Amino acid sequence: MNTLTNEKKDGIKIILSIITIYAVCLIFRCLEYFLIRTDQTFFGEAFIHKLLGIAVCFLMLFFFHIKPSEAGFCVRRAPKYLLCGSILGISVYILAYGIELIILAATGKSPFIQFYVTSYSVDGNMGNQTGFVFFVLCILGNIINVVMEEGIFRGLVLKLTEKKYNFLIAVIISSVLFGLWHLIAPIRSYIDGERSLSSMFMMMLMLFFATGITGAKFCLLAKMTGSLWLPMADHFINNTIVNILHIGSASGVDELQTIRVAIAQATSFIIVLIIFIKGKYYKKPSFEVSTFECNDNATMGEK
Repeated sequence: MNTLTNEKKDGIKIILSIITIYAVCLIFRCLEYFLIRTDQTFFGEAFIHKLLGIAVCFLMLFFFHIKPSEAGFCVRRAPKYLLCGSILGISVYILAYGIELIILAATGKSPFIQFYVTSYSVDGNMGNQTGFVFFVLCILGNIINVVMEEGIFRGLVLKLTEKKYNFLIAVIISSVLFGLWHLIAPIRSYIDGERSLSSMFMMMLMLFFATGITGAKFCLLAKMTGSLWLPMADHFINNTIVNILHIGSASGVDELQTIRVAIAQATSFIIVLIIFIKGKYYKKPSFEVSTFECNDNATMGEK
């Protein structure tokens, strides 16, 4: 009984630690979204809280005596997984953009492709920038975003949760927190008078399930590869392509963006889930790191 009680206490401590880490990051996020509003400035991205989140991630890894490589930051196979994640992301968006173009063409709206930088908004993309500096800021902002979100939600949360719970519970906790993380935008839209209360709740519900499922997919990718690089690359492509590649028509720009993203993410999730189950990746430990595969003290050139 004492052993069981101690195990339960350890499990509770882990959950409380995750909630505390999440709360700190969420406070940073709220301060930037509601007060600083960096995403509504020249930068077009709320990046400050994400930089702070990266710092929190690595500080917590140090606090819990977890090497970065043990939480998915193993550099040895990074190029391979970054390439695979990019191919996955690009492939499903080729399909999604193609379907959107066909739908618009079939309804007589004469669709066309546009290439410029915007800031993503739940009400539609904002801004229309074609300067080189904005493309650079967009790419840098999305790199910061995926490092922070994958590091916290897939790296740290999965690693801590699986110390006492199974992978399914870890995925549920990670995905629920990731879904809640994205509810700030519609809340701000309501406070700013940009949408009604009912519209806010509908958008929150949609975002929670959409980002929660996407988060679950990133968890599966992390489990399959034992690293964060593949989900980082897929996550980066998903965010960046929405910011820079747009579809215009006779009736407006990106009017079917929500459907486009839904098609891409649903297709991607199904592909990943099939591979995950068929390959029986659920049987392998997450972020299993051997001396051969990833040695923190070794260089890339060492055998």
